Amino acid sequence: MPLLRSLLFAPGNVPRRVEKALTLDADAVIVDLEDSVALSDKEATRKPVAEALARPRKPMGYVRVNAPSSPYCYGDLVATIHRAVDGVLLPKVESAADLHAIDWLLAALERERGIAEGSIDLIPQVETAAGVQRVDRIIQARSLRPYKGPWRVKRLAFGAADYSHELGLTVGMDEPELVEARARIVLSSRAAGLEGPIDSPWFHFKEAAAFGRALERSRRGGFQGRLCVHPDQIAPVNRAYLPTDDELARAERIVAAFREAEARGEAAIQVDGQMIDYPVVYRAQALLDSMREARKA
Repeated sequence: MPLLRSLLFAPGNVPRRVEKALTLDADAVIVDLEDSVALSDKEATRKPVAEALARPRKPMGYVRVNAPSSPYCYGDLVATIHRAVDGVLLPKVESAADLHAIDWLLAALERERGIAEGSIDLIPQVETAAGVQRVDRIIQARSLRPYKGPWRVKRLAFGAADYSHELGLTVGMDEPELVEARARIVLSSRAAGLEGPIDSPWFHFKEAAAFGRALERSRRGGFQGRLCVHPDQIAPVNRAYLPTDDELARAERIVAAFREAEARGEAAIQVDGQMIDYPVVYRAQALLDSMREARKA
């Protein structure tokens, strides 16, 4: 799976914005059927969304369907899934049953439409009090399946806006009120063997300095990328979720020094004044590997 750093939303009922989004440098575009589409327009928007994702494009193409609890989710999936769709962002996931049901439906649609089994990626968006509280159980949906096949959930996404609204939080510019929820999602993801999650959108378009701080906290906190709601966010997000030159240089020093130490039969050394053992080396190697993947992309 290619790197997913920047995932740009485009409202499915605004064709010019969808068309432009699909030419940009985001790692993925999420054509939206949920929050940006009025209730009266949801059904009519499905066909243009499916057609947009069938056309040639630069980034990966996802569709955000409506929540599993809504009357629209099933129809959204049936109308939009085809072999050119890379994945689905599933909002307001609150239980393993939600996730299991959508995974089953996607598997059925893949079989029916001649799509390779498990090829449609599924990103559950955790954005409610129940979702955050039950995140460990949500991820356990994999063990509930009575059918075989690849597991399509590789990462979660966080939705801070709905979560904050539901809890009545007044979130400051540096978002201390969201620290616990973010940490819980990262911890649960890694404990379940998933990739680092995707962080919530940033809505303060004129606060560039605060956005920069938010991106730094997010990457250091274990997130692999960010949902974007404006094209101007793509470039800073793509930069922020890659290691810096200094971090890469240090990782290379660590890996090289440890190889030499291993050849001497040593497994604990110092590099730049820090003790280095296997966990630190594994982390350094993972950093270098992530950069190689980014360059391939």
